[in-house]
Amino acid sequence: MKQYDICIVGSGAGASPVAYELSRAGYRVLVLEKGPYLTEKDFTKDEIAVSRRSIYTPRLREEQHVVETYSSDGSIDRVTAAESGWNFWNGSMVGGSSNLMSGYFHRMKPVDFRLRSAFGPVEGANVVDWPISYDDMEPYFTKVEQLVGVSGRVVEHPFQERRSTKDFPFPPTWEQPISGWFDTACETLGYHSIPTPRAVLPFDALGRSGCSYSNFCGSYGCATGAKGNARAALLEKAKATGRCDILPNVFVYRLDADRQRVTAAHYFDADGRSHTVTAGTFVVAAQAIESVRLLFNSRNDLHPDGLGNANGQLGKNLIFSAGGSGRGRFEFARLNERQRFELMTRGAFVNRSLQEWYVYHQNGRALKGGTIDFLFEHPNPVSRALRELYDDEGNLLWGRKLQARLKHAFTASRIFAFEVFNDWMPTDKCFVSVDESVKDKWGVPVGKIRLYGHPHDIEVGNYLAAKAERVLRQMGAVEIESDISSAPPPNLVAGGCRFGTDPEHSVLDPDCRMHGIANLYVSDASFMPTGGSVPYTWTIYANAFRVADAIIAALKGRETGYNNVKDS
Repeated sequence: MKQYDICIVGSGAGASPVAYELSRAGYRVLVLEKGPYLTEKDFTKDEIAVSRRSIYTPRLREEQHVVETYSSDGSIDRVTAAESGWNFWNGSMVGGSSNLMSGYFHRMKPVDFRLRSAFGPVEGANVVDWPISYDDMEPYFTKVEQLVGVSGRVVEHPFQERRSTKDFPFPPTWEQPISGWFDTACETLGYHSIPTPRAVLPFDALGRSGCSYSNFCGSYGCATGAKGNARAALLEKAKATGRCDILPNVFVYRLDADRQRVTAAHYFDADGRSHTVTAGTFVVAAQAIESVRLLFNSRNDLHPDGLGNANGQLGKNLIFSAGGSGRGRFEFARLNERQRFELMTRGAFVNRSLQEWYVYHQNGRALKGGTIDFLFEHPNPVSRALRELYDDEGNLLWGRKLQARLKHAFTASRIFAFEVFNDWMPTDKCFVSVDESVKDKWGVPVGKIRLYGHPHDIEVGNYLAAKAERVLRQMGAVEIESDISSAPPPNLVAGGCRFGTDPEHSVLDPDCRMHGIANLYVSDASFMPTGGSVPYTWTIYANAFRVADAIIAALKGRETGYNNVKDS
């Protein structure tokens, strides 16, 4: 019978740094992952399978959520995911959703850690400062650059954060010629063009192959290992120590706890058999919604409202990345021969961002802005074709009209797009709990998500989108449009287990250890009280490395190898 010191629920960006560091420090680690163990050989560029049939997420009729939204009169509309198709799963496999990310890696800025102090309260929102500072996180951002592999080029701009290293450890990936068009447009407008850091290796390094430049990053697994997903970058190295076991296809459904410690984790294997794991320390990193669900479903007589919920804070302040997207079209007929040739260059990365308005002033007040990333539209041909089904008046096209429109879209023009990232205000109206009336295939209550986007998020998003549209006009694009809304992106979810110094208003302490339970840590994005105005993955990785150091410090001097796995 194997002995474990650390049991980790989940295997993504919040879990893998803990497994990596603890196994290398000599501790026995067990990782429990609900999804399969997929590697580079399993990943293909099959749009039908990946994007149309969602093979990397569970079947909604077997595993789903209940989603609640506010109607215009303030009443609650309730729908199950099986009824609506509304899917909050993303990347159910070893390595989690990091397998499917695009790899846009921006560090949070110092101001992101003190939103309340810097900008004051926002009516109807629960904005707070983080209990740690950028300086506390900086060494861990740097560690991620070196171990996960971040490529890019540091340039000076008004919101460039302090760094302990001069530049990224890897140079930028091969860049598409339109990056030069973008730089020229920004220079004309007086903006600071930023080379976008990417968690993508430009060449073979870190025991992984370099990028093959297929351009299928977002939503797709990486067939070379160049993308810094949690499995390729960290878990494989943790396994190589001989002290980390990874069990795929197992679903953890309950934690047992006495008054101050978690004593066991229970899981179902692929055949539906129940097993029990005991360990000295438990780490939950199953994705913000699912981590909260597990903690609610672990209620017992000593913790009647769920683990970590003595003060009613569990599941509160669920957040997403606010903002939206926009696009414009480059018509080949308006370009010269050289420009047309450059625009048709395939495979290379755009790698350009703007953070010009990370903080801006409007109507006499300072506002927290955000990040704008620029890219070509996703190369998925089916989704590109579907975009052309209607004419400019909204009429459905078919026959020769549709044929002509598709030919134009694929051979005579190209869509250049942008994505806006700004803060989603945490509020009392957006949270996650469980729904006892709807259960998954194992008979376990599913997560219930109450959604609400604060009007402030829309205001900031529209401001940033207008700036991005101006850049596209300067570049010569036409048919420019944007879509800013409070629709939550399911791949950018955080909160629900807010960390802080006051147990009355938080679930975790500053080390992400649960208040009142000495051996339970939560290391996925659920710890975040606010999200910053950048994609979350780099922050999750960095914080999990920080949590790993805290666990090692707590375990220092304790004997290893005293726990086990057994069938129930």
